[in-house]
Amino acid sequence: MQLKYKSYWRKSGLKGKWGNIFLKKLDQHNPKNVLEVGVFCGVTARNICDFLYEKNLNNFKYTGVDLFEKFNNDTKDEVKPTFLKDQKFSNPLKNIYYNYILKENLNSIKSVNKLLKKYRDNIKLIAGDTNIVLKELELENIDFAFLDGGHSYQTVINDLTILYDSMKDKKKVILCDDYGKESYIPDVEKAINDFTKKNNLKLNLIENRFAEIIT
Repeated sequence: MQLKYKSYWRKSGLKGKWGNIFLKKLDQHNPKNVLEVGVFCGVTARNICDFLYEKNLNNFKYTGVDLFEKFNNDTKDEVKPTFLKDQKFSNPLKNIYYNYILKENLNSIKSVNKLLKKYRDNIKLIAGDTNIVLKELELENIDFAFLDGGHSYQTVINDLTILYDSMKDKKKVILCDDYGKESYIPDVEKAINDFTKKNNLKLNLIENRFAEIIT
């Protein structure tokens, strides 16, 4: 299968080679039910759905959780990312297209749903703080989770704990971004290290960026 991460003319946290590395991990584990925590503008979500459709046709499910455009300064333990403070593009055509023609916030749930409309029967998008909403979701059938949401220590611990408790009865994968030096966030690294040590889990460092935990 040819693996090539597409940007869909939007901002993404997985720039350059990182998107392709992510898709190779998907291909390695070959999941059917994927959870993404931290959807941002939906680029990785669309690539995940494209991949799952190529592998399984319509026999797949994608769930995405994000604060979306409703991020506020009262969100517990989190600081608003700089890329959500405004919507500016280095490409002037993108700036005109999204801000003046469509007048569309790419981090809105409406915009991400539009990007994923081809797969509307296979997806579920949830707007909310994972410290609250993640424990309310049915996660027992998730076999691959990509964790790139809130980056505070408490939020990462919360997300990992809920995912692990829901996924640990079978061999399933939690892939965490921003662990290694290529996109290092100290709170993320500490939370993942503390969590894996507490639960006696093996951690694989992928390309000095991703932390891979197999339950």
